Amino acid sequence: MSPYRILLYWGLVGTILAPGRAAFAQEEAKLAFSLLRQNDDVSALIGVENPNAYQRLKRLPFGEFGSLSFGGSYRFQAEMFLNEQFSQEQDQSDIWYLNRVMVHAHARFARHWQVYAELNTSSVVSKANPTPVDEDHFSLNQAFVEYCPNDRFNVRVGRENIRLGSGRLVDVREGPNVRLSFDMAQMTYVQGATQVMAFAGVPVRNRFGSFDNEYLHFDEYLTAIYWTQRLKGNTSVDVYVMYKDEQNKAWNVGVGRDQRVSAGIRHFGQWKDLSYNNEFVYQTGRFGDQSIVGWTASFNLTQRVKLGDFPLQLGLKTEGISGDQDPDDGRLGTFDALYPRGAYFGRVARFGPSNLYDIHPSVEAALGPVMMQVDYVAFWRWSVTDGVYGPPLILDYPSLNEERFIGHQLGTITGVEFAPHVALELETNLIWPGAFLADSGLDDTLFHAVFTAEVKF
Repeated sequence: MSPYRILLYWGLVGTILAPGRAAFAQEEAKLAFSLLRQNDDVSALIGVENPNAYQRLKRLPFGEFGSLSFGGSYRFQAEMFLNEQFSQEQDQSDIWYLNRVMVHAHARFARHWQVYAELNTSSVVSKANPTPVDEDHFSLNQAFVEYCPNDRFNVRVGRENIRLGSGRLVDVREGPNVRLSFDMAQMTYVQGATQVMAFAGVPVRNRFGSFDNEYLHFDEYLTAIYWTQRLKGNTSVDVYVMYKDEQNKAWNVGVGRDQRVSAGIRHFGQWKDLSYNNEFVYQTGRFGDQSIVGWTASFNLTQRVKLGDFPLQLGLKTEGISGDQDPDDGRLGTFDALYPRGAYFGRVARFGPSNLYDIHPSVEAALGPVMMQVDYVAFWRWSVTDGVYGPPLILDYPSLNEERFIGHQLGTITGVEFAPHVALELETNLIWPGAFLADSGLDDTLFHAVFTAEVKF
């Protein structure tokens, strides 16, 4: 990594911490920072008399209703693998270091207009074969204009990170070093308990250089209508239809144009101490000269309990995700998760959400600012004639045998949040190959660990 980038990273850290502990202690606890920083809530600073330097950075009023806010984050990660591809025959053990800086400006003009812009610089050190989701020297991560003619409608045009629902099908890709952006047009209607959003977007193709990402390549695009309805109590329902068109998509049966409609429903909320998040998606369309029939069903329950005075969260997830049953029947059954989380089953990211079913219990405990979680996942192939795909939905493990069981995964997460703006986390995972991998010549245990430190301002 070049010296100027090292100075940039650590200079930014110094800038973030420079306002002093007093400013952080006085006001930061009142600010709400979101995963998507355009949704930050800095309203606690309205009306503050004699704001300090940090408070003026977060909200500088102008005019009767206008304001300007600056912010950003720095994230450092150290990541390592042992036997990354389940084999000791090659040197598959490595450790690398990732740095990411994002800075943004958010301007609100009067009551109807806002402009948001966010720059990103991401780098990786010591990784043998980095990819565009590891490194992007400088890029425009987000830049959009929004117009709100009234309290019900808004129209947004530009580049944006987007997350729909729980991020099962469309997510910002926060696990990797470089986020996923769309160049898109979006309209949202909100009234009472109803929200309806419609958009059309083209994913940005990341490259390693500075401001050289490829954009508006219409050989891949996504359109959607997404309706969220809040019901009685703490229950809500999402209903949506999405259409994705992608040239040169590769599945186990071959490569071709994938034109796919995804219709889904998500039921989520809380009843007493039980939280639930259940989702079903059906897919149809064309892949080359084949028809598409795919589906997924996911069930996610979390129960809060107490062990004496010690609070715990017990979780249980399970899902089925369709795979292709017969490569010669003229029908593709492999489910496409579109743009899912990069860390769908943890940061180890070996298996993606196509052609599998799993069972995923977990237990989580919090003691003050410290969070600890232990989870276990068992994976099977849904169809033994289809392969196993990675998180980017690339065929990583072709179908070389008729074994169904993929493997066991045991993971831990330990996190510490010193303030709403400073957090440390250590995640570890062990994967023991099952019969499908072992009979493909991949029979060595994989170990993965990643340490994350993040500062937001």
